[in-house]
Amino acid sequence: MKFLQDLTYEETADMISNMGMPKYRADQFFRWISRGAAYEEMSNIPRCLKDAFISQGYLDRPIRIIRKLHSKLDGTIKFLYALQDGNVIEGVLMKYKYGNTLCVSTQVGCRMNCAFCASGLDGLVRNLTAGEILGQIIAVNADGGEGCVGNVVLMGSGEPLDNYENTVRFLTNVSDPHGLNISKRGVSLSTCGLCDKIRRLCDDGFTPTLTISLHAPTDDIRRKIMPIANRYGVNEVIEAAKYYFNVTKRRVIIEYSLIDGINDSDECARELATLVKGFPCHVNLIALNSVKERALNGTAPRGVNNFKKRLEDLKVSVTLRRSMGSDIDGACGQLRRKFLKAGEEQ
Repeated sequence: MKFLQDLTYEETADMISNMGMPKYRADQFFRWISRGAAYEEMSNIPRCLKDAFISQGYLDRPIRIIRKLHSKLDGTIKFLYALQDGNVIEGVLMKYKYGNTLCVSTQVGCRMNCAFCASGLDGLVRNLTAGEILGQIIAVNADGGEGCVGNVVLMGSGEPLDNYENTVRFLTNVSDPHGLNISKRGVSLSTCGLCDKIRRLCDDGFTPTLTISLHAPTDDIRRKIMPIANRYGVNEVIEAAKYYFNVTKRRVIIEYSLIDGINDSDECARELATLVKGFPCHVNLIALNSVKERALNGTAPRGVNNFKKRLEDLKVSVTLRRSMGSDIDGACGQLRRKFLKAGEEQ
């Protein structure tokens, strides 16, 4: 399947120009695309133009919202989306003082299979197209009002850099001034550390805020919880992060989920501090949102605070990420898995 939202503005404009139509038609058409309008809703677009895209197989709406869960704790909203092929994905809208941030998925499932995450329990089903990634924002904007989403985090189900071509096409489209025009500085990309793709990302000219899901200071510990560590060592991941910083001048965020008895000791704090010493990054500690299918528990609040204090004493820039949506299956993949399991039991 292919969608109108897969197209860049330049591709849209070229196709319309080849039809002999004026440039302003491309501007009009791309604005409709960025709102997720159906063909019949594009009131100022000539029928012949719409028919030309239809004849080439472009569908107008990649996804739709089929379920919403509202957190009573913090206003977070969890969305379950249906794709055109019957697959389902999910996302989270987080509300902050500075605006709304949407966490989007880049794959159906995930091949990384990190030990603390629900997304990889069923493996990778397929990659999302750029239009399906963008469609999540468009659907939420339509649900909450145009411009509802001001910031985007590629941190839902899937590994963005494992779906590289569609991810960078999405990055192009989401910040296009003819469309959603979300600031490039308002987009973050989270990766478990595909080092070659991290380097390629900045070499190709893309500069989202890079977030590294590290979660361990040593290879021995990381291999226990993240299979990708068998391919890329911790030092290799940090070197790729430093390369990204040197090219983009954007500070890198190190994500570290605290897991009881695995990576939360004083020794782990010291090793992490040594690992990032001299590198202008920021460590984002996470109180693990446990997944019932996984045999791991988050560190208790006292242990989380002690780990944070230890890093601060070692002069590491660190914050504790506020846990959001814990009452609505907020962790990646939880809502989708519950939905699929319910379907199997019917």
